[in-house]
Amino acid sequence: MITCYVKYQIDPDKIEVFENYAKLWIPLVERFGGTHHGYFLPHESDNDLAITLFSFPSLAAYETYRKDSMKDEECIAAYKLAKNTKCIVRYDRQFLRPILE
Repeated sequence: MITCYVKYQIDPDKIEVFENYAKLWIPLVERFGGTHHGYFLPHESDNDLAITLFSFPSLAAYETYRKDSMKDEECIAAYKLAKNTKCIVRYDRQFLRPILE
């Protein structure tokens, strides 16, 4: 299993837009075979920080999701929402290997 950790710098004035963006992606990741662990928005921290975690069975499965999502109408619409609203300033993506019992 591989877990993707994404740290976003978001526009603090567009948190609601980012939340809508996030709600689009949770079912999309699951539809493509991943397990979404949720998005986490600012609460008692920096007001421009958000993170998400989602897992795929392997890095190859993640790469297939990335390739297929670029052709999916709902995914393209989600990408366009972020681009057009500029709710995401930047993001960093890391791949982690969970330790589970």
